[in-house]
Amino acid sequence: MNAQTQRRHVQLLDTTLRDGEQTQGVSFAAKEKLQIARALLQALKVDRIEVASARVSEGEQEAVKAINAWAAQEGFLERVEVLGFVDYTLSVNWICQAGGKVINLLAKGSEKHCREQLGRTLAEHISDIKRTVAYAHEKNLLVNMYLEDWSNGYKDSPDYVFNLVNGVTDIGIRHFMLPDTLGVMTPDEVFSALTDMQTRFPDLKFDFHPHNDYGLATANVMAAVKAGISTVHCTINCLGERAGNASLAEVAVVLKDKMDIQLSIDETRIAMLSRMVENFSGKWIAANTPIVGADVFTQTAGIHADGDSKGGLYITALRPERFARKRTYALGKMSGKASLANNLEELGLVLSEDDQRKVLQEIVKLGDSKAVITSDDLPFIIADVLENREYRYIELLNCYISSGMDVDSTASLRVSVHNTIHNATGSGNGGFAAFIAAISQILDKLEFTMPALLDYEVHIPRGGNTSALTECIITWKIEDRELKTRGVDSNQVLAGVKATMRMINLRMHATTS
Repeated sequence: MNAQTQRRHVQLLDTTLRDGEQTQGVSFAAKEKLQIARALLQALKVDRIEVASARVSEGEQEAVKAINAWAAQEGFLERVEVLGFVDYTLSVNWICQAGGKVINLLAKGSEKHCREQLGRTLAEHISDIKRTVAYAHEKNLLVNMYLEDWSNGYKDSPDYVFNLVNGVTDIGIRHFMLPDTLGVMTPDEVFSALTDMQTRFPDLKFDFHPHNDYGLATANVMAAVKAGISTVHCTINCLGERAGNASLAEVAVVLKDKMDIQLSIDETRIAMLSRMVENFSGKWIAANTPIVGADVFTQTAGIHADGDSKGGLYITALRPERFARKRTYALGKMSGKASLANNLEELGLVLSEDDQRKVLQEIVKLGDSKAVITSDDLPFIIADVLENREYRYIELLNCYISSGMDVDSTASLRVSVHNTIHNATGSGNGGFAAFIAAISQILDKLEFTMPALLDYEVHIPRGGNTSALTECIITWKIEDRELKTRGVDSNQVLAGVKATMRMINLRMHATTS
């Protein structure tokens, strides 16, 4: 037997479509549910999925029907589960009518819930469970059972919990599902309680279903697996009521990397499922969310990029390639030569050391102005820098432009010409027109004639990111020829202003040379 087969296997049950849909403001359409279910079972390859609660609505039943029809065709039907209630025939019939095969029966795992919510004694509740389970078996359903509020029940009324399990051990329940319904347990409490449950009932299969109210869901999963639990529940993107459930991405990676657990899933599909659920749920994850966040494989500090290039000094087992992602190196005020070099290599560009220095200076300058710089912006910056001859006959010290609806735009400028300060204001039917009006007042005093503007182009990188840099290329008529100048800025008008200032300096240089 090789090392791979000796590794312990743990199953993942994903309940994004049931418990995850209890997230405030989330309601998946029937077609969305089907797409997520297919992706979970067929692409990600999770072991089981829980897709709905019985008796919610006719629309929900139609969604479950579609999922079950597909699952039956693909051989996944016994891996699709629906939450049902201790209501004798009602939930069972609902699931059967939807073509289902598995019911997850929601029993009360704490005496307080049983007494105050159901108004039943333990003996009555056990009798109701047995009757519902017997009917489910008559209808050829497989039965698992939740012990709702088990974590509080185990703490506050342990004898109730033990007597409940004892009362239903011989009625054909496959998995006893132990939820930390309100997310109140610590890892030590999880380990102790689950060890006790398995010691008392060694012949039963237990699942652990954590919630994340204290931010301990992933740690609690580790404790459960350490205690011997072989199935844990989770959701995509930590969806779920209140603070959500355990994150599938975190659970999968932690179990594999930190506990050497074997899983069935294809981790290269985790990020894809995360994006799909984001789009369908309308709940967007933070950029620094472990494994799936937009920024988690981005190095920002130049020293980190330098360390990676010299020996992978800041690379861990969490390599982006595992998840079909790529490592990136952020461009901004903390960038260094290695950050730029990595991005140039990715784009297939080669610059001299002097040009790299100039480009890096511009990146740091833009970063100080809080512009968000991406690798898509880099070609604009490079073209801008390589074109710039750094003539400084006239220098823009300050530029304030104001625009509004149904009013002229205004511009207020402060420039330095041969160490003399000039101020001017202007107005026009747009911010750039107002700038031209103001700068023209100063240039007139210098007997500088503004050339005709032939063309004004504005470009942003592909993708249409609203935070992207803007490149403005202006074509000017200079006597019998054309001159193109470029400006780059996060503000479209200021990109045009920079292109204009470059033209003025080039013309001043030409007349003084």
